[in-house]
Formats: sequence, C-alpha cells, structure tokens
Amino acid sequence: MERSKLAVTAAFLGGLGLFDAVLGPLLARFGLISPMAAFYFWGLGSLVGIVALIVGLVALRPTAPGRKSGRGLALFAVGVGALLLVVFGVNASAGGDYPPINDITTDLENPPAFASDPADRGRDMAYPAEFVDTVSASYGDLVPIRTSNAPGRALDLAVQTAEGLGWEVIATNRAEGTILARQTTEVFRFVDDIAIRVRPDADGAVVDLRSKSRDGRGDMGANAIRIRAFMDAYPE
Repeated sequence: MERSKLAVTAAFLGGLGLFDAVLGPLLARFGLISPMAAFYFWGLGSLVGIVALIVGLVALRPTAPGRKSGRGLALFAVGVGALLLVVFGVNASAGGDYPPINDITTDLENPPAFASDPADRGRDMAYPAEFVDTVSASYGDLVPIRTSNAPGRALDLAVQTAEGLGWEVIATNRAEGTILARQTTEVFRFVDDIAIRVRPDADGAVVDLRSKSRDGRGDMGANAIRIRAFMDAYPE
C-alpha cells in the first residue's frame, strides 16, 4: 500500500520540532550555546511542532483504514505537536501575567547597587528609572525586611537564607553589609544576579534585595518570585 506523503511530512516536522525543542536546553546545559539561543531553539521547535500537529491532523484522513498507509506517522506528528503546543501554551500564559521587566527591588528610592557588572559584559547596572512605577504598581508586597537583629547577625541570616534557597553566594562584604549572589535556571541556564544589602535601623537592621536577569527584557515574574521566597524564608 502506498504511504501517504502528507503523513511522512508531518512525522518529519514532528521529529524536527521535538529535536529542536530538546536540543536547545541540552546544549545550554553543557555551556555550548547561550541561554537565549537555547530559548530560541525551543521556541522554533515549538512552532515547528505546531505545524506538525496541523499537518498530522490533515494526514489522518488519507491514512484512514483502506486508504494509504502512514497513519502511525500521522498520529506521531499529532502527539508530538500537541505536546509541544501544550508546553508552549503553558509557558506563554504564565509569562503573560507579569509585566515585561527584568529588574526588581524592595527599595525603589535607593535600590541595592551592583558594584560592577557580575557578568563582565559592561552593562549599565543602574536601576532603570522606567521600571519604578511598574514595580510599585505590580509588586507592592515587595518591601524591605525589618529585623530586631543587629546588622552583623542580620547579614549572617541573609547568607544562610540565600544558601538555603539554593542561591550561589559569590561575595560577602561585612564592612558594607552587602551580599552578591546568583541563581541559574534549570532548563535554559538563564542567570539572575542578586544584590542583598543590610543596613542599621533604629530597631536593629533593614534588609533589602534586588534581583536582575542577565538576558531578556521580561522575566516571567522570576525575580519577584525569588524575592518573595527570600522574604518568606528569612528568620526575622
């Protein structure tokens, strides 16, 4: 029985889409491509998978029993395409709930500063003035942590909290009361830089955070979620 060319095409597209969607994150994990390149690979694979889904659905008719062979290929394309479509849709919908910014802080008037660009890319690490109103409106719950502990003890607790959350603490300056940390995402290996500042307060100390993504304009809420996790875990 003649095999349906449409089914073969659908299966090829499904395999290609799956290959691209998996290849990007895999290469990024081994440091062979940048996180953003891995993200583009995944996005391209997802789009190809969606095309495979459409072609596969069309190919089901000519491969019905008694017609051309290749129904298994068409079903493979439909299955792979549906899977990639669901994953793509879940990520797209999650990102749509957050404003397209990538630098969040608990102190908008005087954000914790990065002494230099932790990625050594020569980026301007000043806090973007255009983010202030957005952060104020969207993340009003992100406020400084006030503790009755002395600044030194508050700094130690901040280090412990950061490490407990799985952050990589890069440097601690006890004289200035600052901590530099970073966190790397599991799939695409995106890196976010974190600055923690501890200052004396009338009742003990105040702890502020700033979390900034190295890549992309938006962060899908990752930086705000990270700061909330720290606020919840910090032993006041």
